[in-house]
Amino acid sequence: MAKEEDKKKSGEWREFFWNPRTHELLGRTASSWGLILLFYLVFYTFLAGMFCLTMYVMLLTLDDYKPTWQDRLATPGLMIRPKGSSMEIQYSKQNTESWDKYVKTLNSFLTPYDNSQQVMNNDPCTPDKYFIQEDSGSVRNNPKRSCQFNRTVLGDCDGLTDPNYGYRDGKPCIFIKLNRVIGMLPGKDGQSPYVTCGAKREDSELLGDMAYFPSNASFNLMYYPYYGKKAQVNYSQPLVAVKFLNLTLNTDVNVECKINSNTISDFSERDKFAGRVSFKLRIED
Repeated sequence: MAKEEDKKKSGEWREFFWNPRTHELLGRTASSWGLILLFYLVFYTFLAGMFCLTMYVMLLTLDDYKPTWQDRLATPGLMIRPKGSSMEIQYSKQNTESWDKYVKTLNSFLTPYDNSQQVMNNDPCTPDKYFIQEDSGSVRNNPKRSCQFNRTVLGDCDGLTDPNYGYRDGKPCIFIKLNRVIGMLPGKDGQSPYVTCGAKREDSELLGDMAYFPSNASFNLMYYPYYGKKAQVNYSQPLVAVKFLNLTLNTDVNVECKINSNTISDFSERDKFAGRVSFKLRIED
């Protein structure tokens, strides 16, 4: 009995897969399968066409050189180099390997700012004046030129007079840059934005003296507006170097640097990156 039942079930299953009497495959005739496949072919072809049409219309609204929409903070952020791990720069003066990594990072970072590279790629510009390069109607003025930023303006922190950037002597140089924002005009009436640094309140007695390079600690207006990486292929982002001259050793010193501008006035206390950057310094004797 058991064998007969197994044979019966096996026969039913084979007949469901292919019924030679009705010529049905999996319970459907060839015409039924054909209609189903035709429906899905038309359906997915329609979906693919809608997707391609949507992408085409969206691409028509995009600009190769400038974002169609710029969702950004009213106050751009700052960043430092070298930034270390978790915005902490720690080393020992006696341990060369502990600070040599920072020196190598800065050497690589400043190479594009070599005077020879700047003279070859960029233009000498008029200071304290925006370098505006308008398009001529629908004719784009691309690629746009960029102003020279020679590393020698960084004084004692240019890596040429002191190839160790002060790290060996416990007087490190930190480089600050303002985040790039296309079309931003960060000053007016010929007044460039400038940087000020100070210790956090609890570390105010540990910071010591600082020197800025250039001496006015400013990002000159001639480097603005920024037109984007594709439009300004040789753009050199302006820098401000801060040299810490007599930092208290063997202890953590929390530093905050801030941008000051007559066009940027709102600093959100809830956003610690708006117009400022915080980092920790620790130098072991």
